[in-house]
Amino acid sequence: MYLRWRRLLPDWISLVPVELPGRGSRLSEPFIKNFDRLVEQICEEQAPKMRERYALFGHSMGALLAHAIVQRQRQLGNVEPNTVFASASPAPSRFFRERFVDKNNDAALIRDLRRLGGTPEAIFGNDELLRMTLDTLGADYRICESFQYQFSEPYSMPLHVFGGKEDDIAAERIEAWRKEAGGEFTLDWFEGNHFFINQHEHQVVTSVVNKLKGR
Repeated sequence: MYLRWRRLLPDWISLVPVELPGRGSRLSEPFIKNFDRLVEQICEEQAPKMRERYALFGHSMGALLAHAIVQRQRQLGNVEPNTVFASASPAPSRFFRERFVDKNNDAALIRDLRRLGGTPEAIFGNDELLRMTLDTLGADYRICESFQYQFSEPYSMPLHVFGGKEDDIAAERIEAWRKEAGGEFTLDWFEGNHFFINQHEHQVVTSVVNKLKGR
């Protein structure tokens, strides 16, 4: 998803997509099931790129991961991001496990994929691709279910939140990100469902670039 952004971003922004184990080029690696362990691994793997100025952008589960990375970088005394973007996710304090269906029920996972949108119809007609997609979604749900909210000091950097107007996440759960902000905070709503980030790619990227100017 993020690789497409490279053609839209200015030269002064270097895009570094974070690929999780069990996905994409790391398909042969086992899924990590524990949220905190995944955060630790991301921080270890990305440490060389997080020693200087950087920003974090997380969509859906990625927003929770970005929040936890900020906490871990602070705890370790490492360089914190200068800006954080949280997209299509309830605030950590308003996270709710009830939204996740049975991870071992393929029919329920398929219904969730269709409800969320963003999955090409061709996937549903290809048994191999559908199996991979369902396994990945189930792994994501396991990770999210192991997330435990911990109160932390407000962000020292700007926090920008994006939401989809037709997403089924209640608006107040997204608006609750404001409680994490210690300074600059913005909340932008885009037309579309949970995957408005794909439906309105140019608008999203333009907003990101504008908010990073001068940072």
